[in-house]
Amino acid sequence: MRNLKRILLGAFILLLVLVILAFVLENQQPISLMFLGLAGPQLPVSLVVVIALLAGMLVGPILGWFLGRSSRAARKRLV
Repeated sequence: MRNLKRILLGAFILLLVLVILAFVLENQQPISLMFLGLAGPQLPVSLVVVIALLAGMLVGPILGWFLGRSSRAARKRLV
């Protein structure tokens, strides 16, 4: 049973890597993003998406931890 789980996990990771590789290879067009009137350097679309994904993966848990901490403090005050 453990070997089956390892094989399925390995297959899933391999499939995920292949999908990411296909995405990166298919989206090499350079774009320049503009935010608040400031234009960024021209980067491939795939790099912009990956950077946004990584930023979300960092900001999401930090925000969840911060909001969870404040709600626990509010619950303690009610008790």
